[in-house]
Amino acid sequence: MSARPVLVTGAAGFIGSNLVDRLLEDGRHVIGVDDLSTGSLSNLAEARSERHAGRFDFVRLDVRQGGLLPVVERHRPEVIHHLAAQIDVRRSVDDPLHDADVNVLGTIAVLEAARQAGVRKVCYASSIGSYGEPSEEQLPVNESFTTPAVSPYGVSKRVAIDYLRTYEQLYGLEWTALTLANVYGPRQTTSGEGGVVATFAGRMLAGEPCTIFGDGEQTRDFVFVDDVVHAFVLASDRGCGQRFMVGTGERTSINQLFRALAAATAYGHAPTHADAQPGEVRHSSLDAREAGQQLGWKPWTTLEEGLAATLAWAADRG
Repeated sequence: MSARPVLVTGAAGFIGSNLVDRLLEDGRHVIGVDDLSTGSLSNLAEARSERHAGRFDFVRLDVRQGGLLPVVERHRPEVIHHLAAQIDVRRSVDDPLHDADVNVLGTIAVLEAARQAGVRKVCYASSIGSYGEPSEEQLPVNESFTTPAVSPYGVSKRVAIDYLRTYEQLYGLEWTALTLANVYGPRQTTSGEGGVVATFAGRMLAGEPCTIFGDGEQTRDFVFVDDVVHAFVLASDRGCGQRFMVGTGERTSINQLFRALAAATAYGHAPTHADAQPGEVRHSSLDAREAGQQLGWKPWTTLEEGLAATLAWAADRG
């Protein structure tokens, strides 16, 4: 195991903080970077505890503001896991400039710091939102699926992979990109592609009404955060120069998700319905066989297990 630390951008966010905890459990020294615009220091309570004293450093900064390079030069991380992002599809539709600023210019800033400071590899969090509407016959989609994105968010995440490839060709910077399905689990907020789980869970536990956008028959591939974190750990040393699908291959409709969570929480109310949201695809699921072959990764958490863990966390907070 390398003695050099690992740096995580977006470290106070949902996936980032879970990744930080996993890396610390694996015995790594971790540098967490986050501007706390959407992340929360409470997500890093375990990482900042006495148990990990001397092995976790947190730096509050916006990677776009020029402060990342000195941090990377000082700590000399071996790998950067780049998870800092604007993740809300609806916000990207309303404000494409902000989305591109965070997701494109932010990624370039990370790559520049990595190049100049001699980082070995960047592992990048991409998204199924980077791609457009597949036909049901194409599902689950694999790495050959390249239908253009239907939101500015999706475009920004695709452009970032082009930059990764360019930095590899020009400067020899290694990279792996993980195209994530709808990630859910403890510490998730209500924004982002798996946010419907957090939204439903919070509202059901509080006895509040739940809204389903559209008819609820749209389907998503829900993958548990611990499984996703494991994919990032594996990607640190495998799959260079490649993009991998990280999902379960299973499709769950929003109506099915609502019923499962309602049963688990003894929620007795019917959902309300609202118009479908712009920029969102109808159906989505990912074929992770290539990740299995190249990274040695597979999902092991069932939806029932993952929802139970998520509800337990949400109930503890409430």
